[in-house]
Parts: sequence; structure tokens; C-alpha cells
Amino acid sequence: MIVRNEERCLARCLESARPHVDAMIVLDTGSTDATVAIAERCGATVHHFTWCDDFSAARNAALDHSDADWNLILDADEWIEDDAAALGAATLPPASVAPPRFLGCMQLVNRSQDDAPATRRLSPRLLPRGVRYQGRIHELPVSPLPLVPLPLALRHDGFEEAQLARKDGRNEALLRAELAVTPEDSYLWYQLGREHLVRERPGQAADALLTAHRTGAPGTAWRHGTVVATLQALKRAERFEEALAFADLEHRNWQRSPDFYFAVADLYLDWASRNPAIAMSELLPIVESAWKRCLEIGERPDLDGSVEGCGSHLAAQNLAMFYQTLGIDDDAQLYADMAAGMRRRRAA
Repeated sequence: MIVRNEERCLARCLESARPHVDAMIVLDTGSTDATVAIAERCGATVHHFTWCDDFSAARNAALDHSDADWNLILDADEWIEDDAAALGAATLPPASVAPPRFLGCMQLVNRSQDDAPATRRLSPRLLPRGVRYQGRIHELPVSPLPLVPLPLALRHDGFEEAQLARKDGRNEALLRAELAVTPEDSYLWYQLGREHLVRERPGQAADALLTAHRTGAPGTAWRHGTVVATLQALKRAERFEEALAFADLEHRNWQRSPDFYFAVADLYLDWASRNPAIAMSELLPIVESAWKRCLEIGERPDLDGSVEGCGSHLAAQNLAMFYQTLGIDDDAQLYADMAAGMRRRRAA
């Protein structure tokens, strides 16, 4: 781990990991609060590093202190909440038994507010010995080994309002510095777009995300997140003609994405409110069919940038409100009951 002034959440992270690891290494980059004391109290070995505006440099310095065959990478605002069997020797055999053949990806479940739907992202967090990072910000491990999703999720609350305020301006400055060197890096444009979107700058987000889409290959891991976020940003920026054209362009590529259809439904619903003359005849039927398509597909947690509920209770609840607004009470009740049942099963 690399940390700085994380007394709010560090113990939660370390306590969640301690039963599943042999050692905990914390690299402090200049804390002025109780971070170091908390790390030591939780059993971590603490090392110190002078911050140089380069996350890869810090990550690599932390890894230099490890002699393990496998390294689990965590941030202080994350924690393991689910079954951690994927961290066992059956999945991660010692190098003396079998040479590492992959980088392990975990599902990172982001929550912006306590009651907001959770966004899920795949992140490589289990690295064999010798793998190192590259990139000043939103750093990625560099290795010829394939990325393999593992059945383990990390919870993350770093997108809550108070935590975003702490990082205001930092990420954008580092991203722009990197883009000045590599202006065709689609991943950096994608991250810049996300940064603008989460900070309620939809026009700037749309421009960055469209650049990410233009410069990126269709098979990249973040392509799905780019497409869905682009639709959201264009809609919020009220650039409807661009959004509708973009949805048509990408439609054939995301036939199995509930998040894509959910974004399309939101887009056409907003467009219908601005075009009442054609709303009932042309636009609202698209909204209805898109939400139904979400339910047909179901949840897709394997897609980067997916949101919990787009393939289940959120789509059903929106259909219930849709039919209630239209005065179709039987269908409204049907989908309200469906949404309630889906939420109960999820909670169980």
C-alpha cells in the first residue's frame, strides 16, 4: 500500500486484509496525521517515501520492499468485504510449485454516496513477483502476462463527496501532465473524462471521453466504461444530437450490456421531455424497450464500469415509475413488485 493522511480508513483496510496475507507493507508518502501509528498498530511494516507526483514511482518503491511470490495491492479507502478464497494457494500457488501465469483482476465496487448505486470496475491487483507499474497517475502494471478476473471484490468509498474534495485538482493536473507527453493515450483521456464527470463538468467530460473513444481500440478493457460514460456526459451536457448519433454508432457493439441500454433509456427519456410532439409515438417506446432489454440481459458485473442494478432492480423500478406516469397501473405494480423482489434477493 501507498498512503498519506489516511487515518479515516486505514485500519478498516488493513484489518480486512490481515487474515489473508503473510505480511503488510505500507509506504507512507508524508502523513501528518495518525496514519503511521495506525499502520504499525495493525501489524504493518511502515516505510517512508518522498512524494514526487508519480504514483508508479511510489507503487514500485513499495513493491521493492516485498519478496513475496504474489503481491496484493490495496488503497487505504478500499476493503475486502467478500469471501477471500481467491487469495489462497489454489489460485495463487507459490512460484516453486508453478510459475505465475497471469495478473489477477479484482472487481472494485465504487460508491459515490451511501444510497447511490455502486459502479464496478475491474482492476489488476494481484501481481507476481517482479511486476512493476508505469504511469504517473492511474498507473497500470506492465507485464506480458494476461489479465484474469478473480472472484473477489474490493469495496471503495473514495468517491464520496468529502473524499473527492481532498483530491480536488490533483488528479486533473497529473493527467494533463501525462497527456502532454502521450497525447494519444486513450486510457488517460478516459480517466480525465471520468474525473470531469464525477466533478459535474459534463461538457469537458464529453470532450475527453470522445477523444478516448477516438484514440482507443475496441478491445480495450475500458472501452465499455468509455462508451457508457460518453453517453452520460453528452446527455448531461445537453448535447442531444451528438448523444443520439453516438448511441446509434455503438448500438451493435453492446447488445449484451444492460448499462448501455440503461444509458440509452435515460437519454431518450430526457429527449422525449424536450420533444412532446413525438414523445408518445416515437421516443417513449424506445425508453420502454431499452429498460426491458436491461432486464432480459441481466446483471453484467464482468463489464468494466457497470452499475449494480442496471440489469435488475433499477431497470424494473424505472419501468414501474414509467407505467405509473402513463396510468398503466397493472404493469406499474408488476414491475414495482419485481424490483422489490430483486432488492430482497440482492440483500440476502
